[in-house]
Amino acid sequence: MSLIQNLVPTFTRLPANREGGHVRYPEPSVKPLHELKETDEAWGLQVFLPGVAKDGLEFTAEEGLITIRGRREWKAPAGWTVLYRESADAPHELMLRHDNTINVEKIHAELKDGVLRVSLPKAEAVKPRKIAVN
Repeated sequence: MSLIQNLVPTFTRLPANREGGHVRYPEPSVKPLHELKETDEAWGLQVFLPGVAKDGLEFTAEEGLITIRGRREWKAPAGWTVLYRESADAPHELMLRHDNTINVEKIHAELKDGVLRVSLPKAEAVKPRKIAVN
């Protein structure tokens, strides 16, 4: 498979399954731009989700996996002819694996102007400690 075939999703008819229905494939998605920074206390994650509102955002933190999904709810006006689109209309999806060093109970997230800022506090076991020597 060529590089262009990997980058551009192909749209074909869905094959029929044995029961006569159609097989469902996962919807193509776009990996959003993101930045991850580390401090002694936490990791800071910044995800760029243009056009995504709070009601179109899904954020889950499970054992070893953080998943962020965002969907835009923009509809083209009547009579609108698209000449050029800078971004795809596909939903955004970002999956980050971690080694359970995040305190999931204290995660804080805020979405403002299409930018999701997430604070991922480190678990107490991995934070650096100052040890007094006698």
